Amino acid sequence: PVRRIQPRFFSSFTFNKKETCKAVCTKTYDTKKLEDKQKLDFLKKSMLLNYQHHWIVDNMPVTWCYDVEDGQRFCNPGFPIGCYITEDGRPKDACVINSEFHEKDTFYIFNHVDIKIYYHVVENEALGARLVAAKLEPKSYKHTHPDNPDCSGVPMDISNKANGEVKIAYTYSVSFQEEKNIRWASRWDYILESMPHTHIQWFSIMNSLVIVLFLSGMVAMIMLRTLHKDIARYNQMDSTEDAQEEFGWKLVHGDIFRPPRKGMLLSVFLGSGTQILIMTFVTLFFACLGFLSPANRGALMTCAVVLWVLLGTPAGYVAARFYKSFGGEKWKTNVLLTSFLCPGIVFADFFIMNLILWGEGSSAAIPFGTLVAILALWFCISVPLTFIGAYFGFKKNAIEHPVRTNQIPRQIPEQSFYTKPLPGIIMGGILPFGCIFIQLFFILNSIWSHQMYYMFGFLFLVFIILVITCSEATILLCYFHLCAEDYHWQWRSFLTSGFTAVYFLIYAIHYFFSKLQITGTASTILYFGYTMIMVLIFFLFTGTIGFFACFWFVTKIYSVVKVD
Repeated sequence: PVRRIQPRFFSSFTFNKKETCKAVCTKTYDTKKLEDKQKLDFLKKSMLLNYQHHWIVDNMPVTWCYDVEDGQRFCNPGFPIGCYITEDGRPKDACVINSEFHEKDTFYIFNHVDIKIYYHVVENEALGARLVAAKLEPKSYKHTHPDNPDCSGVPMDISNKANGEVKIAYTYSVSFQEEKNIRWASRWDYILESMPHTHIQWFSIMNSLVIVLFLSGMVAMIMLRTLHKDIARYNQMDSTEDAQEEFGWKLVHGDIFRPPRKGMLLSVFLGSGTQILIMTFVTLFFACLGFLSPANRGALMTCAVVLWVLLGTPAGYVAARFYKSFGGEKWKTNVLLTSFLCPGIVFADFFIMNLILWGEGSSAAIPFGTLVAILALWFCISVPLTFIGAYFGFKKNAIEHPVRTNQIPRQIPEQSFYTKPLPGIIMGGILPFGCIFIQLFFILNSIWSHQMYYMFGFLFLVFIILVITCSEATILLCYFHLCAEDYHWQWRSFLTSGFTAVYFLIYAIHYFFSKLQITGTASTILYFGYTMIMVLIFFLFTGTIGFFACFWFVTKIYSVVKVD
């Protein structure tokens, strides 16, 4: 949801001071007034769609813990605004927890919370005490005296056909309890251990890793055995008659390093992809070490943005190096496109999404000052570093290739169906996507369904497996194309592994229609706007992996074969 209900909540707690049925505020809705009626309708819609409150105390989520099946206890980092009893008397969502919620076609709002804060005393420190858990229990009371509430009586019900004036009094109670058995470093354990489908997630990830490792090993074995035989056979062709019988990938040695079409754009993509690749590796590595845990809110995104800004030099160097090897001479255009093309697309998309959030009055909108700070980081740090990297990239000599390029391009023979560009590109993204889609499901849950994501160790392993799988799948298809005497490998290698992002987009569309209940044009635009940013970043990331793998492969096989 793009809008968030923001009630006037209590300003502060006093440590170890117990409060009972403390009044916060009273909201009055007059259905005869259009503005009040719209607000009440929005409140009903929020309860119908199971909107959640998400509160934080001392950087810890306030959790709602309740018993589930098999004697287990689940702690949810949020609690619903209210719930709804259908016209046929069926309770929805949280209405099942209270037998007093029985009126048909009626909304019940949770206007009271019992908060319990657990702490332990810190010896020999000035802090005094540390919070180790914060739990609450939502309740519903129809206060007869809102100014002097007693937190008793029947639940606060709102009929779906209610007319006239509706008053809702919000109250809370808070208590403190010393907890000596929970260490400060383990304060998140009770939340993470009760996350839904935790055991299924571990099993699924392990199953995915085993399958992908097996397939990767099989692909690597086939490639090594086949290439070993090819190279041995080619190196044994010493006579002129044998040389005339050459076939397969050796025939295109005079065209294999021919500059590709649109070399400028490819080099820009490679520079941006290198920047994203290094940023992702370092960020996940820090997350595995525990520096970017869920306890540090926003640390993951902050680390990624700062690393991206500081990695402008590798982006400019790689883009300039490959552009020069492609025979390009417009180095100013190259460095400007590397600095502004892909980052500009991402920032423009992000700015449009932020404008929508501003228009909807959402607290998720980024302040104008933060946007100016991001632009300052981009223009004042990232762009100059990109120019420095491009300067060193153009200063060095062009990449030396193991074979010379012929002046006249060789004619490419008629290709079979599976060696044509489009089928090969489509097939190339299947295996890499197969190793990430389980993790992708939990990542999308953490973004859009308010779940906690904390398994960065497994995510780092999946990242390594993705790199290996993209490399091997792209090399395998590149080898098939070279054997069919098609030497246009540069763009094909980038797009083959980059096509994984298209499967990412298809899965995100499936997730939107099958898992989410997003209504409204603005919310839909926000979902797909942010999804397109992730798809673009993933496209550059995987495409760069595929290109570098094929570049290494092509350079190696043509450097070990004797060329007459």
